[in-house]
Amino acid sequence: MTRPDPTNDAPYDLPGGYPTAESAARARDDADFQRAVTAYRFWYPTVSVEGIFNGNREIGIADNAAVGIASTGPLQVGFTLNSDTPYGAAALDLRDGPMVIELPAGPYIGLIDDHHQRWIMDMGIPGPDEGKGGRHVVLPPGYDGDVPSGCHVGRSNSFTVLMALRALPVGGDIDGALEALREVKIHRLGADTECLTFVDFSDKPLDSTCLRWEDNTEFWTVLHGIIDREPVVDEFRPMYGLLAGLGIRKGAPFAPDARTTRILDRAARVGRDQMLVSAFAGTRPDRIAWPNRAWEWVGLVPDNAEFETPTGLDLEARDRWFAQAIVASPAMFRRQVGGGSLYWLGTRDSRGDYLDGNADYTLTVPTPVPAGLFWSLTVYDAQTRSQVRTPLGRAALRSLFELPQNDSESIDLYFGPNAPVGVENLWVQTLPGRAWFAYLRIYGPQESSFDGSWRPGDFVRMPPLS
Repeated sequence: MTRPDPTNDAPYDLPGGYPTAESAARARDDADFQRAVTAYRFWYPTVSVEGIFNGNREIGIADNAAVGIASTGPLQVGFTLNSDTPYGAAALDLRDGPMVIELPAGPYIGLIDDHHQRWIMDMGIPGPDEGKGGRHVVLPPGYDGDVPSGCHVGRSNSFTVLMALRALPVGGDIDGALEALREVKIHRLGADTECLTFVDFSDKPLDSTCLRWEDNTEFWTVLHGIIDREPVVDEFRPMYGLLAGLGIRKGAPFAPDARTTRILDRAARVGRDQMLVSAFAGTRPDRIAWPNRAWEWVGLVPDNAEFETPTGLDLEARDRWFAQAIVASPAMFRRQVGGGSLYWLGTRDSRGDYLDGNADYTLTVPTPVPAGLFWSLTVYDAQTRSQVRTPLGRAALRSLFELPQNDSESIDLYFGPNAPVGVENLWVQTLPGRAWFAYLRIYGPQESSFDGSWRPGDFVRMPPLS
């Protein structure tokens, strides 16, 4: 079937230069829908981080009162969370003044992002303290008060910020890493003895995503609440204009009529789906990690947390990242030897087909893997973008835990609904009827991660069991 040429399409009737009433109504609907889809994709990170705040609050971890810590697994629903290192996360409210994060010396990796998932500062190994410890102060918008000397300072564009912190499990010691998180002190500036408490939710279900909102009108209700509470970001003014045309204005109620509700509901579904296409069906050549391999880079703009390039903002890279993941920091996109970690995305097998929860696969990984610290492979549900939840109760294979240390030239890993006989410890179970994808992570990448002398195989689909 031949597609119509959109350049020759004349959808509106304008006899003599003026539109008919029908064409005018249709053009207004089309324009509002197009604006809504653009607004959805731009503001998605803002609503997504509210999902993190909301998840904490639902299990009793209040803003400025507690930090949630966990050795996360399939029980915790969160966009591409992993089980490699324990997490700590807290919503910090700066309305009453700056907040201080005191890190001891040690193997910490942390960041502060604002309510729009824009980077404010790094902490720990990738930060200015370089893992040697230090006091990190986050200033609220418009703050002009005193700041103690000897601190690492970041200024936020929003009153609510996300503090995300990880402690590396040295030698595979998860309990030790959780204890290291508890040694961090977080308090308001000038209130050193009133520190946030720590709540371990490793064995509790948690949903820190915006999944419940992302494909319906509730997305816009949540966004309106954020717009109403937070200061205007000057760089975003054109995007506030898009929202205003849809009835979302700071200081005004959000009460869409039936027509606008219909448009916004459809825009949320279409916008979400377009972002998933950016995430999992990209066509850009720069997404390919190695020639003749299906593996892709997760981040497409190295070293830049704002997705900026010399020619402008890379919106495709931004959509791709936030459809799959949460938070942004230059350290997360760094491609250099020893520079933090590298993330690769696997969505297709060696034949080019999407990974299918009904099928069994093998993956051959050459060894030694060029990871100065450790490496892992985690399996995610394509719909929730969270670790697969199966009866096995495990979604990852990690060099610190499940993967054996040996002198062989490679290791075979297994994925699918059927357990491989004799090597169940090297298997991640998948669910029939659910598509999945994988992240391959290397921490402390070595030279062969970049020069092509090391590269993993592709997922190979196995014949069906007879």
